[in-house]
Amino acid sequence: MILISKYIVPRGYLGITLFPFMLLKNKALSKNSVLINHEKIHLKQQLELLVIPFFILYGLEFVIRLIKHRNWHLAYKNISFEREAYINESNFDYIRNRKNWSFMNYF
Repeated sequence: MILISKYIVPRGYLGITLFPFMLLKNKALSKNSVLINHEKIHLKQQLELLVIPFFILYGLEFVIRLIKHRNWHLAYKNISFEREAYINESNFDYIRNRKNWSFMNYF
């Protein structure tokens, strides 16, 4: 389910996924198939980790990457969940062919 909210989506980001919702900064982004595919990958990740553990692991990994890189953007881009989504966002068959726990390949 796609919702539009310029207030919930943090500054500097186009969208976020909070199962079962995709929140996008503006309505025009709902036509961006690459962004939607990226967010669908996050939905799949959240489902396989039963949602709450996903956010715990995401937060822990972000803190570790932030300590390592000392740069917010670099830390975010190197989170395994984000690496999987960014690398595969243009592959529209990826979700259908993706194996469970595939984010582990991006650590």
